[in-house]
Amino acid sequence: MPKLILSMDGLVLKEVVLKKERTTIGRKTDNDIQIDNLAISGHHAVIVCILNDAFLEDLNSTNGTYVNGQQVKKHVLKNHDVIELGKYRLKFLVDAVPSGTGSFDLIETGAVSAIGRPEVDALVPSERAHASTQVFPPDALDQNGLPGELPAGVVQVLSGANAGRELALTKSLTTLGKPGTQVAVITRRPHGYYITHVEGTNFPVVNGHTLDAQAHRLEDHDIIEIAGIKMEFFLRG
Repeated sequence: MPKLILSMDGLVLKEVVLKKERTTIGRKTDNDIQIDNLAISGHHAVIVCILNDAFLEDLNSTNGTYVNGQQVKKHVLKNHDVIELGKYRLKFLVDAVPSGTGSFDLIETGAVSAIGRPEVDALVPSERAHASTQVFPPDALDQNGLPGELPAGVVQVLSGANAGRELALTKSLTTLGKPGTQVAVITRRPHGYYITHVEGTNFPVVNGHTLDAQAHRLEDHDIIEIAGIKMEFFLRG
């Protein structure tokens, strides 16, 4: 999870974990990060976190917002960027996922078998895995045939060690999650794709809303979070 290290004149003042979608910075007390200094505007800047990305936006501040010495209005934050607000510094840090590890241990074992690779190998980052985002053969979307005119459903992993992987929802049931922690299934029905909670105390999150025990119909470009991993569901074809 990304975080900010607030400092002034080389002295670290606090660490702020960016848990919210919007984190405001400014002099007024209603900001998430309050900096009580006249050089800082009442509402100076905001950081918006979307999936694995963070965007900094200056809110028309009087003295401006700088990143690595350059004044910005909008800026996509990168690891170790330094945001400068007057004499204050906010260092942006993102925890790296160690190579060969990841919290997402189970991703559609049927799709993995379809391309003849061992399940474990398919889930560990490798040079071949990073060379292409596809983890299914070119004709995988047509292997089982979709009923009627239902478009082909695809899930793309957006975070974690398997970021960039795509899984075609060609089977009637696709399992997603981490066994023992949280597992959900996406079922393919004649009139759409539905996600249902299977295992774990935490329920799947879709577009920021926690689901209940009932099956939930997925819409194009829905953002799913299971076992701390974010994915995008979309329709192809």
